[in-house]
Amino acid sequence: MIAVRRLRHTNGWIFGTMLFSACLSLLASFVLAVDAVRLAADPHTALSCDINAVISCGTVAQSWQAQLFGFPNAFLGLVAEPVVITIAVAALGGVRFPRWFMCAAQGVYTLGVLFAYWLFYQAMFHIGALCPWCLLVTVSTTLVFATLTHVNLRDGNLPVPARLRSVLRSAIATDLDALAVTIWLLALALLVVTRYGTQLFA
Repeated sequence: MIAVRRLRHTNGWIFGTMLFSACLSLLASFVLAVDAVRLAADPHTALSCDINAVISCGTVAQSWQAQLFGFPNAFLGLVAEPVVITIAVAALGGVRFPRWFMCAAQGVYTLGVLFAYWLFYQAMFHIGALCPWCLLVTVSTTLVFATLTHVNLRDGNLPVPARLRSVLRSAIATDLDALAVTIWLLALALLVVTRYGTQLFA
């Protein structure tokens, strides 16, 4: 158990998890981008993940929220995730990025994860349909954000007060961040099931 806990705090584990999560997000973004192009050519086309009234990528993709900036949101993932993948691969290769760079990465990705959760909220409570690929983006961006925050707190990259920094470092040293992320993702799954219930499988 101690060996596993030590492994979780190594660069190999942290950036390996970040790399895997970013690759999942990139895959989902690619599929969503392809589907957006297909829908642009034929708005009535049926997508592979149009399963029922609730699990429907087409319904989500044709909402205004899916093109908030005038183009499919998936294109943002196609741009952002390769940057995260590059950071993870470089770090696994031994590159140590300067503090300002890691702070900037934290800030930009925080905006990204907030956007992902805004889209999740919109799908849950306004669009009334869920896209499996979008849900994968929500989960994977959460994991990337968690690993990025972990390494930045561990290495003292974030400009936080010394006392708070000590508390946060203690929290990640005892794996409270992993526990928090696990509980958070389980809570999201419970929210989806509670909200839609049997409609998910109708």
